[in-house]
Amino acid sequence: MKAMILAAGKGTRIRPITHTIPKPLIPILQKPVMEFLLELLRQHGFDEVMVNVSHLAEQIESYFRDGQRFGVQIGYSFEGSIVDGELVGNALGSAGGIKRIQEFNPFFDDTFVVLCGDALIDLDLTEVVRQHKEKGAIATVVTKSVPREAVPSYGVVVTDDDGKILTFQEKPLVEEALSTEINTGIYIFEPEVIDYIPPNQEYDIGGDLFPHLVELGLPFYAVNMEFEWVDIGKVPDYWQAIRSVLSGEIKNVEIPGKEVKPGVYTGVNVSINWDKVDITGPVYIGGMTHIEDGAKIVGPAMIGPNCWICEGATVDNSVIFEYSRLGRGVRLVDKLVFGRYCVDKTGSSIDVKEAALDWLITDSRQNCPSHLERVKAISELINFRY
Repeated sequence: MKAMILAAGKGTRIRPITHTIPKPLIPILQKPVMEFLLELLRQHGFDEVMVNVSHLAEQIESYFRDGQRFGVQIGYSFEGSIVDGELVGNALGSAGGIKRIQEFNPFFDDTFVVLCGDALIDLDLTEVVRQHKEKGAIATVVTKSVPREAVPSYGVVVTDDDGKILTFQEKPLVEEALSTEINTGIYIFEPEVIDYIPPNQEYDIGGDLFPHLVELGLPFYAVNMEFEWVDIGKVPDYWQAIRSVLSGEIKNVEIPGKEVKPGVYTGVNVSINWDKVDITGPVYIGGMTHIEDGAKIVGPAMIGPNCWICEGATVDNSVIFEYSRLGRGVRLVDKLVFGRYCVDKTGSSIDVKEAALDWLITDSRQNCPSHLERVKAISELINFRY
């Protein structure tokens, strides 16, 4: 059985993480989100997977390669070109990417599944396909019911009593929403649906293809399912995903490492004097991370591998990516540290290098100046003789 994962987007809503990491590789406790999708597809018999790539495509291809170690076969469709010796992405849109693959060679020759590469899901795909075929649908959207106050964040799907789709509303106001069923970005298609996608142009599934199918009155249905679905399209979504995993709210994602004390998990060879640090779970600490005496960690929190947390630093309800160093006395509350960026849970970010704060938050592989050197540098900055 065949499937496609949409992985060509730039992930602008979850910057700055996607400046250097493509969305499908964003880690959920060290495991890329797309890896969870491949596991789900394999479990339900989808063993041939096409992936359209564009932004930072080489990273996705290098990690997943031909899919053999994940129990599937993977092919890649690159959307873009080489300009001045550099790969430059030029995504064709979610539907345009499907069309490109089919025009290259008719890969989609039977019912197939399309998944967005930026969500954690635990869905019975076999049951969804069964319902799709039972209705004789050309296309099916998997929907999920959300509280009415949440509808402005999603595309709303409006159906008749039989589940046939009548119209869509893109992020409507609460008082204008005609439904509380939202589009989860999980689709079941028959190959004929590709005939309705124009070639060689950017074309979107939700914004272009679906309204066209409704306009033509084709057998286009929604299947409302109860399942775990965690969208990580924005920084607050990613934040909540990490918190939910650590708190045990997401059942299909295990916390990696070893539980060294209740609610505290570590990777390999973590350096901590447990009697001289204050750690309250749930917390995950990646391998080869060093936490100095006097540090305080308050969960839910994730500290990636190869980090260095200095004496007196506090990590409270925060996410720290790999190779991060927090200086003495730094207090991070409700923050995400990624490379040179410090991001709050609303998505607002500070470039710590540009803000001249990189002596407080920096790369753990850099030499860290001594305390006296830092004081001297600050004194010179304010024209005070040290």
